[in-house]
Order: sequence, then C-alpha cells, then structure tokens
Amino acid sequence: MTRLLAAHDVAQAFVAACRLELSALKPGNVHVHASGHGMQPSDFERAAEAAAPHITTPGLPVGTRIRRAVEASFSTVGCNTNLGIVLLCAPLAYATSEPVDGEALRDRLANVLADLSQNDAAETFKAIARANPGGLGHSEQADVTAPAEITLLQAMKIAADRDRIARAYVTAYADIFEIGLPLYETALRFAETPELAITTLHMHYLSRFPDTHIARKFGPETALHVQNAARALAPSWQPVARTMSLPDLLNFDAQLKAEGINPGTTADFVVATIFTEKLLALLASPSR
Repeated sequence: MTRLLAAHDVAQAFVAACRLELSALKPGNVHVHASGHGMQPSDFERAAEAAAPHITTPGLPVGTRIRRAVEASFSTVGCNTNLGIVLLCAPLAYATSEPVDGEALRDRLANVLADLSQNDAAETFKAIARANPGGLGHSEQADVTAPAEITLLQAMKIAADRDRIARAYVTAYADIFEIGLPLYETALRFAETPELAITTLHMHYLSRFPDTHIARKFGPETALHVQNAARALAPSWQPVARTMSLPDLLNFDAQLKAEGINPGTTADFVVATIFTEKLLALLASPSR
C-alpha cells in the first residue's frame, strides 16, 4: 500500500500552500502586493490556519471535513475566503492520509471521489450554503439549500458544465494533474523566485479557462473577456513571469479590482496545485 502521511504533515502542507499563493502576484485576487474585494491577505492566512485541522482530522469523511473547515474559517474571519480551496483540498488530504486503494496519488484520489456518499453531499451542501459564494443562485437539481438526495459525486456531475471545481471532482482533478502541476513544476525550475512561478501558474490557468466564479457573478461574456485579457498579456508571463513584467501584471490586477472582478476559481486551483505538489514531495521523501 502507498505510504500514508501524518495528519500534522498534511495540515502543514495545506497552510504552506495557502501562504505561498498569497505571496505571489495573482491579478484580480488578494495577495501581498495588493488587497482587494474588502479582504486582506491576513484574512486568508487566518482562515487557512483555522481550516487546516478540520481538513486533516483522521477518520473524518470528506464532507464532514469540508463543512467543519468552512465553518471554522467563517467563524475566524467572518466571510467566505476559502470555500473553493477547501472543496479541492479536502479530498486530496483524505487520499494521502487514509487507507485508500491505489498506488499513485491520482488513483487514490479517484477512488476517494468515487466513494463519496449522500452524507458527504449533505455536509458539503451545508458548507456551501454557509459560505454563500457570490453568484451561487439556485439549481433545479441538487440545490445546496435543499436536503441532499444523491451522492456528492453525482451532485458534482450535475454542476460540472458550469463549475470548474465540480468538473474537477468528475475528472479526478484533470486540470491540476494534467495541466497545472506539470506547468508549475517547470516554472519552479526556471522562474527567478517561487513567487514568480506561482504568478505564471495563475496566469496560465486564467488564460486557459474562463473563471467560473467570474461567470457566476458577471456572466460568461465577462469571464471570456478576462480570459482573453490574460492571453494578451502572455509576453509578461510566458514562459515564466519575470520581475520586469510585474508592472504590466500589477496594472491588470488594479483594473480587475477596480471593476470588482475576482477570479476566485483560478485562485482555488492555484492553491490546490501547490498543495498537490507539496503532498507528492512528502510522499516521495524518505519516511521519518
């Protein structure tokens, strides 16, 4: 069986991933270079520290981890800072620290997602309703304000065409394992600093997919406009972002924030990608 990680190590990796994401310039999101959307970097750091013990509590089902982590985060900072991060990272934490079939991390993750229950859906629905993310609205099927009648994976399949995080559940995190992680690992080798590698990752995700948080709040046309703007800035971040390119990216950051546009789903995937990279490094390291 694949080596299991201690809950403490997974929690540390989660908080470290959240802090690293905040340390990098990510246009439209909150980071150390500029606050925004009524939130400060410290809000996200405190929320990460509050969520970490719940995401990694041994023996807890994924849905319960999600609910408790979101409730702890909300109680700490009083607003939704990390719902998407928790949704993506809780199954990863479970896959690395609980006895699950499979050798490779992605295989284990796929088995975790396939085994999600109706209770996992009920708990996750409570978390989503508590966080009440912008543009949530209502759905005819699997509405989070109604009792769960299907499994969490079935609910994610219903939402997969309109929500990138839901699609991740259905595809065993294809965006992360097939796109984000290889790019991030390459960027870490060639960028001047780890922070610039994260900027590269953010811009790559933003240019590759319309951000579904933006689409929910402002409509698909706005999400497509932001995606195209990120592509137009490619000389500033391809093959990797450079120090000299930061002014252009900071201007883009200011423009998005002036319009109240927050590519929140992109930020969630950035954290989850960093978290995945850290978990893989821990799994590959000699046992202590």
